[in-house]
Order: sequence, then structure tokens, then C-alpha cells
Amino acid sequence: MQNILLFFCSFSLLVSVSVTDAIQLIIVNNCNVELWPGILGNPGQQTPKEGGFHLGSGEEIVLDLPEKWSGRLWGRQGCRFDKEGKGQCESGDCLGQLHCKGRSEAPPATIIEMTFGSSTSPLHYYDVSLVDGFNLPASMKPVGGGVGCGIAKCEVDLNVCCPSALELKKGGKVVGCKSACLAMHSAKYCCTGEFSDPKTCKPTVFANLFKAICPKAYTYAYDDSSSLNRCRAPRYVVTFCPPN
Repeated sequence: MQNILLFFCSFSLLVSVSVTDAIQLIIVNNCNVELWPGILGNPGQQTPKEGGFHLGSGEEIVLDLPEKWSGRLWGRQGCRFDKEGKGQCESGDCLGQLHCKGRSEAPPATIIEMTFGSSTSPLHYYDVSLVDGFNLPASMKPVGGGVGCGIAKCEVDLNVCCPSALELKKGGKVVGCKSACLAMHSAKYCCTGEFSDPKTCKPTVFANLFKAICPKAYTYAYDDSSSLNRCRAPRYVVTFCPPN
């Protein structure tokens, strides 16, 4: 009897530790249309939900991610998939598959990036990036974590004010706003080649425009100082189309 009791006590302790180590990610669709979020773990990391799933308007999903997990999340809109999960999306598509399974998004897309710490290195890093362009308003907010935990966000629909040179249109409707890199294919705008350094890679007029509208979002490759957030919260809420 004592052995059985010891087993259950040990099992309970292990469960408690595993739950404590997990970081909870709550993904909310606050848009008035259905979405198909895509998710991708960085190299060496697992990719939850086979990399993609459906989220109706007003719905949410909770993911338990292990400590030290890092990856990216984005929203896909205007998708149509058959019974085998093949089709396409108007923006954020991952090679026409419902389950991205290790595939990244087709730009332009708003990206939520995160790197979680561990019990020995507890800081978590996260941001909302427009470096690959924009398709949906999004935010990432910690639940708890104390003073100093910021909110990463771009709450404004940049498609409405997107410069014509950067517009991605489908059926006459603007469904995304390209990055200057994607539109211009220039090393200067992409921060590559001789511009792949913080000293030479400077924000473009387009990056400054997006920064003025979304000051809490990454707008170019070296936009760390005003856009990278740090926190130690046990859970985070990612919201597509967050309230202004």
C-alpha cells in the first residue's frame, strides 16, 4: 500500500512539474471572419497542430508549449480547402496546405514571433513583426508576469492605408501590404549584402510609415529597441484583430 501511495505521489509531482514548465499560448480570433492560423517551430522545435488549424470568428484555442520553445505564428484568411486539406488562402498561404507541417507563410503576413525561456533562464522574448509585410492586425499580451512586461501589437488594419506600390490584391480587394523588400527586391530594403548590418540597414520611408501607425511592432530588420518584449509570464494571449 505504501508503495502504491509513493507511486501516485511521485506521479502527481511529475505532472505538477510538467504543467509548471509548460507555457500556455491562448490564440483568439477576434476578427469578424474565420481564420486559419499557421504555426511553425524553429529548427529543432516541434510544430503544434500539424502547423495549421481553423479558428472561427470569436473562437479561441489553447496550446501548451514546452519551455525553450521558439517559433512563429501568423493568420491566414480567405482560405478554401478540400477534404484532403489542399487548397489556397488569399494571404499567409503555406503552399496550399491546411496543415503547414514545417512550411512557412507566403508574404505578406503579420508574424508573431516568440522564444520562451526555462526555469534556469526564465525570460521570454516576443514581438509582432511587419518585416515580412502585413495582412492582419495582431497582438501578443502576457497574462501575469509583473511590471515591465509589454504588449507586442499592430492593432490597425494597414491594408486600408497601404501605399499602392505595396498592395497585394485578390479579386480587387487589398488582402495584404507587402514589405518594401518584397516589393522592391533591393538589398537596401531587404538589409542584405552590404546592408546586412545595423550601421548600414536603416528604416525606409515605408518602415517609418508603419512605425508611426504601429509603434509596438517590428518594421525593419534591426528594430529591436522599441519592438522586442521581455517577460516571465506563465501564459500569453495572441489575438487576431485585437480591439483598439
